[in-house]
Amino acid sequence: MKVIGLIGGMSWASTVTYYQVINRVVAEQLGGLHSARIVLYSVDFDEIERCQSSGDWGRSAEILAEAARALERAGADMVLICTNTMHKVAGEVAAAVSVPLLHIADMTADELDHAGIATVGLLGTRYTMEQDFYTGVLEKRGIAILTPDEKDRELVNRVIFDELCLGEIRDDSRAEFLRVIDDLAVRGAQGVILGCTEIGLLVHPEDTDVPLFDTTLIHARGAALRALEG
Repeated sequence: MKVIGLIGGMSWASTVTYYQVINRVVAEQLGGLHSARIVLYSVDFDEIERCQSSGDWGRSAEILAEAARALERAGADMVLICTNTMHKVAGEVAAAVSVPLLHIADMTADELDHAGIATVGLLGTRYTMEQDFYTGVLEKRGIAILTPDEKDRELVNRVIFDELCLGEIRDDSRAEFLRVIDDLAVRGAQGVILGCTEIGLLVHPEDTDVPLFDTTLIHARGAALRALEG
């Protein structure tokens, strides 16, 4: 079994889900008392968020690159950045190590292709929804992206940072997210990407008839299966 290296803490609440999902998949595949071989480097999210807010992506790239190097030194055979937004610096992180970086958008695109989705809605932080480091990966795969209007993008971003990253789950926010998901479906989205690793804590497949693609689950499950290959 290969060792999975996780760069977590962005936020820690969603990193918990990564740990749970990876271990559950390994247990399902191997049975018995099997669990995953995982090395976790959990950063201080306050420092990362301040880099995001100030636009200092270079500093955040340095922090995550050092985390990746530490994971490789600890024996990781692959590295995951356990957040969508910080894939803005995925290139710098990948270049810092000799082991593969499993990109969350590539793995999500694989799921969309498998499901036959050509047009998809995207929810995430304002960075993920408005910049091309994430949408560009999907568009190169021939997938059309729809995002909420400006007012709803601000709503989604606020709930992520002010509530979900603090572990706060509110029914009124869930209702607003479901409204936004329905709006995207009306505009032609065949499904919606939960493109922030915290959104799956708030919205679940049983809450809506619109197909949801939870990137946390996709990323974590894909890593677990990769660790078991061969």
